[in-house]
Amino acid sequence: MNSEHFVIKARWLIPMEGADTLLEHAALVIEADNIVGIFSQSALPAAFSDWPVVDCQQHVLLPGLINLHAHTSMTLLKGYADDYALMPWLNQHIWPAEKQWVSPTFVHDGSLLACAEMLSGGVTTFNDMYFFPQSTMDAVLRMGMRAHIGLVVMEFATQYAADAMTYIRLGTQARDAYKHEPLLSFSFAPHAPYTVSDKSFEQLLTYAEQLNLGIHTHLHETEAEITQSLTQYGVRPLARLHALGAIGPNTVLAHGVHLEPAELTLLATQGAHIAHCPSSNLKLASGIAPIAAAMRAGVNVGLGTDGSASNNRLDLWQEMRTSALLAKVKDQNAASLPAYQALQMATIHGAHALGLQARIGSLAVGKQADMVAVRLDALDHLPCFDPISHLVYVAGREHVTHTWVNGTLQYQRTAAGLAHFTQIATEELFAIAQQWQLKIQSARHTAH
Repeated sequence: MNSEHFVIKARWLIPMEGADTLLEHAALVIEADNIVGIFSQSALPAAFSDWPVVDCQQHVLLPGLINLHAHTSMTLLKGYADDYALMPWLNQHIWPAEKQWVSPTFVHDGSLLACAEMLSGGVTTFNDMYFFPQSTMDAVLRMGMRAHIGLVVMEFATQYAADAMTYIRLGTQARDAYKHEPLLSFSFAPHAPYTVSDKSFEQLLTYAEQLNLGIHTHLHETEAEITQSLTQYGVRPLARLHALGAIGPNTVLAHGVHLEPAELTLLATQGAHIAHCPSSNLKLASGIAPIAAAMRAGVNVGLGTDGSASNNRLDLWQEMRTSALLAKVKDQNAASLPAYQALQMATIHGAHALGLQARIGSLAVGKQADMVAVRLDALDHLPCFDPISHLVYVAGREHVTHTWVNGTLQYQRTAAGLAHFTQIATEELFAIAQQWQLKIQSARHTAH
């Protein structure tokens, strides 16, 4: 459905505006890229009676999901180095592989595959951090997605840049070239406190203030990171970044696994945000983040997948369910992090973290039409007493049937269960994946 105006008639609609409201037999009215009305189907004004209709009478309609922390082009390294802890995984496997393979083409092709995976799972926006951001942006625009692009900064040389100032310069140039694209927004992305010096943080913070850009970084992902910081700087990483002025309402901190109560209070006071990545934290044995405690302290928490090399899925349905279950175990309280709160983390909380809450993250008149429809009439869904609970504890990305971005249908699951993308043929995506698998696999066999 690429009409300039249409109506979606849904069995249930979850606006994600405030309380856990559930509208039944709702009609959402879309004109161009905006939501212009939300009505009961029985009270749909006559002015819209002859508009094209999308029939979602067996579905839940909710805002498009927001992936608050990703390294999208690492999709090409999915399953490349599994079952290692974070630092051996990085030092012995991922960074050497990136040195060999990362290029503009690698980033573009990996990002295309990642966008397709996310769209088919109802993700309409992601917050990225990777090299050659212009290649990611080209892929994003081709797929019709929305992305918040992290302009990565590190100290050491890669195929992308030689030193921190070069990273900053290249990132700024990429942002300047694409800043007028309505589906894109930006932040600086210093990789982590252990890969960026104080001097570089100070420089990029100056640029961030001048350009009104946020900060997106990894923080307190492992205990080893904290031990290293105490040895090198005499303080924990969060205290160091706070002293540098890097913690504020425009800061998104990925992982936050090892945060103490006083640190949660600091983050709440400063208005910083956490991107919770439960599956990656589990797979790398980093730990269980105190997310329910963070939210009780007043910290805004969204959900991220991390990269496909450490998850290995870009699947926010899995992250919602896992985050809710882990919070209950962490607190030893079955009421900790209920289903609606998990949905908030995947939608409106992510929008707040990116400063996009006025445009996306909920279904409201005047907001942009980023939406996902999830079908709940399959036998394994029945009976359905509470659609909100069902979305978190029963449904999966395979039940997504429609994904709209900015009012345009960018993904649809056909009646035969096949994936259809508006902007790209699935055959092209298969060819890209197979080409890279053969190339990387052949090189690995040759090396051994």
